[in-house]
Amino acid sequence: MNLMRAVATIGGWTMISRILGFTRDMLIANVVGAGMVADAFFIAFKFPNLFRRLFGEGAMNAAFVPLYARKLEEDGQDAARKFGSEVAAVLLTAMLFLTILAFIFMPYVMSVVAPGFKDDPAKFLLTISLAQITIPYLLFMTLCAQFSGMLNSVGRFAAAAAAPVLLNVVMIIVLVLVNNHILDAPGHAMAWGVAIAGLIQFLFLGIACHKAGILPSFTMPRLTPDVKRLLILMAPGVLGAGVVQINVMVGDILASFLPEGAVSLLYYADRINQLPLGVIGVAVGVALLPLMTRQLRAGEEDAAMHSMNRALEISLLLTVPAAVALAMIPWPIIAVLFERGAFSTEISYATSRALQAFAIGLPAFVLIKALSPGFFAREDTKTPVKIAIFNVTLNIILAYILMQYMSYVGIALATSITSWINVFALAIILYRRGHLKLDRRLLQAGWKIVLSATLMGTALIFTFHQFSFTFLTSGFLTRFGILVGLITLGLASYGLMIHFTGAAKISDVKAMLRRRKT
Repeated sequence: MNLMRAVATIGGWTMISRILGFTRDMLIANVVGAGMVADAFFIAFKFPNLFRRLFGEGAMNAAFVPLYARKLEEDGQDAARKFGSEVAAVLLTAMLFLTILAFIFMPYVMSVVAPGFKDDPAKFLLTISLAQITIPYLLFMTLCAQFSGMLNSVGRFAAAAAAPVLLNVVMIIVLVLVNNHILDAPGHAMAWGVAIAGLIQFLFLGIACHKAGILPSFTMPRLTPDVKRLLILMAPGVLGAGVVQINVMVGDILASFLPEGAVSLLYYADRINQLPLGVIGVAVGVALLPLMTRQLRAGEEDAAMHSMNRALEISLLLTVPAAVALAMIPWPIIAVLFERGAFSTEISYATSRALQAFAIGLPAFVLIKALSPGFFAREDTKTPVKIAIFNVTLNIILAYILMQYMSYVGIALATSITSWINVFALAIILYRRGHLKLDRRLLQAGWKIVLSATLMGTALIFTFHQFSFTFLTSGFLTRFGILVGLITLGLASYGLMIHFTGAAKISDVKAMLRRRKT
């Protein structure tokens, strides 16, 4: 399996999903803006969506994939299918029980997830109602996480990466119907869209597993030794691999105490930040783990080290310029994407401040995804969780302090700062254990990437300054043209700089994309 090719496959489908996700969010911004309904829906959606990210991009990828891959390598496909069936039975039973409990006790759950909403009874009751509708998404996403892990383990990355596209398609259809007054109650309509999309994704991935010959059969749940081993690894993996998402949820909890709209502002800013994080970070993490697992199983330590260095290089090459661009020109990006209908210019300015704070941590968010497989491929989920516990605790303290002075922006900034601390902790421990040694190619590319991105950022901010008044006073088409021009300038200037400095060359990219066996 070629790492760059796998990253490109996953990243390509994720890019499509993110583009459709932006279309979805543009429609949400137009329909509900950043008021009570938006705050309530975002909390109701984020609660089950958090579990999707923890299980799908976190624990399931961290714990299940290495065990399933080992079954395939050592015992064959029949043994792996049996293991998958045992896991599916336990997950289905456990998550069905948890979903029912969450539905019944949702008022108490929301008292923890959005405690600040209790001061506004109407808002709190609306949040509870929407969360009860979206909670089945949790059940479907947990099973989808297993299906995705199985597909990734056999090198079928496309279906798992394409599944989130279905959520955005369903939500876009629902929002178009709401916008045309065919459906009433936008909050409830969107919540039902989430639940229905979860079912569709589950069926889609089930069909993909069936075609690959790996669809598990649902049997009576039994805690076999293999399942117990998985659960032991998953428990710390939930926190260790999903610390960024947990920190974002912590931010939402604290934001619920701030004035109305704070939750929505953080959501819209995070959605912009999630584009490079989702396309690059998730792709790198998902592709790297099974590759490193196989290399380590074969005793190829040097190959595993090389794979991690290339993952770090790819992460820096793509995220550093994205972070600089988001920090330099956040307002035109948000204005073009969201500023219409209920989403005013004032909301755009407010959201851009949060986006700048999130952008500071963007490379760190992705580097965590690249470093974590260094532990998970060795079936070590305890070390990342120890780091994560410290990180989440620090984030709570820092966010609480900064929000006193910077409101919702302080919450976003705290998430970025603690993410960088997480990166350094992971890297230092891997280095001390002899599992990470930065090669010469990565070290030389690193400073060249930073220099190239800095020069690109300078060009962007200088150019936008020349057109800022025109942008402020113009309509959508002119604004869109200016943003396209800025993006083109950014891509061109960064591309030229990395080629000129030698940080990356077109020939190198073509070589990495060329299919070859590892």
